[in-house]
Amino acid sequence: MKTSLTLKLAGAYNILWGILVILFPLSFFDFFEMDLPRYPQIWQCVGMIVGVYGIGYWIAAKDPNRHWPIVFVGFLGKILGPIGFLENLINGTFPLSFGVNIIFNDIIWWIPFGVLLKQAYDAEKNQ
Repeated sequence: MKTSLTLKLAGAYNILWGILVILFPLSFFDFFEMDLPRYPQIWQCVGMIVGVYGIGYWIAAKDPNRHWPIVFVGFLGKILGPIGFLENLINGTFPLSFGVNIIFNDIIWWIPFGVLLKQAYDAEKNQ
C-alpha cells in the first residue's frame, strides 16, 4: 500500500474515531457493557488526542519521509496503548471485549507504520 494512502486512511480513521468519542463519549462503554465513567470528559479528551493524531497523519501523508517523527510518535502510542490495555485486562478494569477497540485503533497499524518508518530510515540513510 502506498505510504501516503496509508497515512490518509490512518488520519481519516483517527479523526472519525475522535469525533465519535467527543460527541458520544458513553457509547463505547455502553457497547462494551462497561461501567460508565464518572468523568466522561476525560474520555472525550482521549477522543480529542486521537483526532489530533489523525490530523498529524493527514499532514504527514504529504511527505512521509520528511514527517517521519509524526509517524514515530503515533507508532509509540500504538505500541503503548495495547500495553496499557493488557495491564487493565489483567487487573480486571477492562473486559476482554474492549480489546476490539485496541485491535482497530492500534494493532492493525503496527505493520503499516513500521513499514513507513523503515522506508523513512532507508531514505535518510541513502542520502
